[in-house]
Amino acid sequence: MPGQARHDDENGPEHGFTLVELMVVIAVIGLVAGAAAFALPDPQGGVRNEAERFAARTRAAQAEAIVAASPVSVWITAGGYGFERRTGGAWTPAAAPFRVERWREGTRADLPASTGRVRVVFDATGLADQPLDLRLVRDQASAVVRLDASGSVRVDAG
Repeated sequence: MPGQARHDDENGPEHGFTLVELMVVIAVIGLVAGAAAFALPDPQGGVRNEAERFAARTRAAQAEAIVAASPVSVWITAGGYGFERRTGGAWTPAAAPFRVERWREGTRADLPASTGRVRVVFDATGLADQPLDLRLVRDQASAVVRLDASGSVRVDAG
């Protein structure tokens, strides 16, 4: 009949893609892109995680000073950090879980060149004897651990 469209469903191969096929391809591309994004290293993540770990251990040392009603200190060098307790008028290395830790490979702490070592002491009330801004650096990324005189510890982007 003239004027009507003719459909050759039986006479030739299909041309093009169905909507379902396109949706499957888009879903696969999305999954591959998501997996690739998770596989990329986070340049800020490694040093930030290390700063968060140091901050958490420092908070625990502050809590230990309060609970034990005895001063506890944290010392920091370019290569690592550790904790000490004041007992019998002398500083002694703190027992587990406050063992000495080295910074992970590639991480360094920016400290004043004149001292090479910084010590912050928490008294029996949890107050720090001095504020501290400790910058940790790895490759091009950095994070700053801020400790104020009240004993508050937080991590900021470098």
